[in-house]
Amino acid sequence: MDLYEEIKKLEQVRKGNSNKVLTMYLNTDPSDPEQQGGEWKIHFKNGMRNFEQYLEKDENKEELINFQQVRQKAEKFVKGNEQNFRKGIVLFATAKEDVWFADRVQMRLKTEFFWQETPDLEQLKTLYETFPKTGVILVQQDHVKVIEAELGEVKDSIHYELDMNTEKWRLFAGTHKGEDSMGKRGKNMQQDFQDRFEANKHRWYKNIAAKLDKLAKDHEWEKIYVVGESDASRDLEALMNKTVDDIIQKNMLDHTESSVLTEVFA
Repeated sequence: MDLYEEIKKLEQVRKGNSNKVLTMYLNTDPSDPEQQGGEWKIHFKNGMRNFEQYLEKDENKEELINFQQVRQKAEKFVKGNEQNFRKGIVLFATAKEDVWFADRVQMRLKTEFFWQETPDLEQLKTLYETFPKTGVILVQQDHVKVIEAELGEVKDSIHYELDMNTEKWRLFAGTHKGEDSMGKRGKNMQQDFQDRFEANKHRWYKNIAAKLDKLAKDHEWEKIYVVGESDASRDLEALMNKTVDDIIQKNMLDHTESSVLTEVFA
């Protein structure tokens, strides 16, 4: 999902008469003190019921039927994802399914419901402005990992390792264990590696920096963060043409991707 493109599509939606759009922002954050008893279920039920009762009183049978169809779709999505909730749900839907957008997000939302001619995009736009498409680059000597995120969630990742024999960066498919790999080299080999790395790191980082610049351009990153120990992160940042928004001087290559994003977006 390209969220920017989704927002642009939703901005063009204009419905009329009885075929309106349901907008739902639902706070499901278990860490929210107001959600400890699963209050989101009550808010969701009340939000749907209030619209239905209003339409019943209005005696617009066609609009009522359309809303009931949308309500069923929303209930199906919520029920189907209940075991995998994050902090919130964003949903836009029409009865004819010409509008359907539903996603779980890792940010707390203000619970709101709208049934109107256009989707209410205010909260979604705010989320996107706060957590746009982002490239997080983790560097640790001969390893570079890229995490692509949107709305604070991992969308993709890619890991490069420097092949010391060919001096080319190749895709890394294994599980990186920094201390273990260094330990296996032995003291003499470690020193040889360090000496060679220091002598060539500018050229090697320049090569991977070009790949990273291309990724940033092709994937339209709006924010870039470099994460790593001071020397490595600053050396790599200096060789990139793209502007780096921030450098986080922590070695997090072996951390989970979600914990890296938590650190970046803290």
